[in-house]
Amino acid sequence: MKNEKLSSRELILAKIKDNQPELMALPALPSFAIIDSNQKNIDSLAIKAQFAQVLATIGGQVIEIDGYDEIISYVKGTFADASRIVTTISGLSGQLFDDKWIDGNPHDLANVELSIVAAHFGVAENGSVWVTEDLLCQQRVLPFITQNLAIVIDKQNIVPTMHHAYERIAGSDYGFGTFIAGPSKTADIEQSLVLGAHGSRTMTVFLMG
Repeated sequence: MKNEKLSSRELILAKIKDNQPELMALPALPSFAIIDSNQKNIDSLAIKAQFAQVLATIGGQVIEIDGYDEIISYVKGTFADASRIVTTISGLSGQLFDDKWIDGNPHDLANVELSIVAAHFGVAENGSVWVTEDLLCQQRVLPFITQNLAIVIDKQNIVPTMHHAYERIAGSDYGFGTFIAGPSKTADIEQSLVLGAHGSRTMTVFLMG
């Protein structure tokens, strides 16, 4: 008689509650830490090579540099005709770059041809980089609205897998963060790959150090 007073919804929920599976302990996850220190240099070179290869496969490129002067030389040679270049990196501020955009309206960035920003680290297995809004001067749209994107990271800041990446960002305090892997791309139409469909047309990663 008690069940007659319950609605159909309550009956269903009651049956679900009475038929819960037994609790099981979560499996222990393996450690994804990079192996022993004797192979640290070898691993570092292999990881860097894998990052460059994967990024090239998805349409980007890696350029190894020693300092900001090499970035400026590259920009002068490759983007000599660019009408607007912006950067969030203080070490690159100067005559090449528009420095008056940081506190402006994000819609004012619509005509940016090249953005140069820093990333926290790269991920070798998929060629991505991890960027948060503090590296973008709070302008979240910047890496996506630009025609061309350049990222600067320390060559020691490349992790092997996304497991390492999530271990690294676990517990971090940020309002916005994103993994960016290569230029914008789509192959929805006739399975023909198109770069720059809804974001940057090119992506260059400068490995510095």
